[in-house]
Amino acid sequence: MPPVPGEHATIRRDSEYKRHGTLSLLAGIDLVTGEVISSVEERHRSREFINFLQNLDAYYSPELRIQIILDNHSAHISKETNAYLATRPERFELVFTPKHGSWLNVIESFFAKMTRQVLRHFRVKSKDELKQRIELYLQEVNQNPLPFRWTYGLEK
Repeated sequence: MPPVPGEHATIRRDSEYKRHGTLSLLAGIDLVTGEVISSVEERHRSREFINFLQNLDAYYSPELRIQIILDNHSAHISKETNAYLATRPERFELVFTPKHGSWLNVIESFFAKMTRQVLRHFRVKSKDELKQRIELYLQEVNQNPLPFRWTYGLEK
């Protein structure tokens, strides 16, 4: 809970809150444009992941090969996902991070930034409110997307 003058000067936590459930954010960053392509779902199963892949397929030009860096979530390697990928040969190239290496994925940094800027230290009254807050943030990011630029300090 935020500070309240005269009551408590720092952020305060209480043990009484109502958990409304969780949502799953499937997202990818286009490294060329900086745009975030996303879907906020109730769950993260093969079905939702395949829908996300279909959205990417529709979003990008048919002659482009879509490269995706993923963690080893079961939906990313399921029979259903592989069956869908077989219907789109040469369209997707999936690259998997090592186990416990999802920090290597740029989208994980984006999720951390979104958590710090939008989700930390607030309460929602429902999952719908949470979904609206996430989608509003994604809209704002995509209004002025910033392409990601890889840098490494060797030139110094």
